[in-house]
Amino acid sequence: MAYFMVVLLDDKRLEKIKGTELEDKIQYMFGGELRCLNVEVSEELKDRILKEFETARVDSRGAITDVPVAFMRELFNQVAEKKSLGPEVVEGVLAKIDEIKEMAAKESEFLPPPEID
Repeated sequence: MAYFMVVLLDDKRLEKIKGTELEDKIQYMFGGELRCLNVEVSEELKDRILKEFETARVDSRGAITDVPVAFMRELFNQVAEKKSLGPEVVEGVLAKIDEIKEMAAKESEFLPPPEID
């Protein structure tokens, strides 16, 4: 089974990938109301994510969900930096796992409002 993670794109995130090959890989959900990118995740990386975060799960589509907001934020940062949707993006996130877990612990106490410029 193929696994993936959905990275939602707001206008601010869309600007960061505009003009790259990623722009051609944007998918639409809910009748075009939401834009997203699907990041590929191997079986090995899926297992590592599920091991690191007890809330993480795989839904019926093969999407890995219910990871901390800090994980998803860094996932987008890696996508934008590497301009890729391949496994190297998830590997980049997992390389920062200690930092992400620290931020995730704070989320469970208080989920901060989104940053709006």
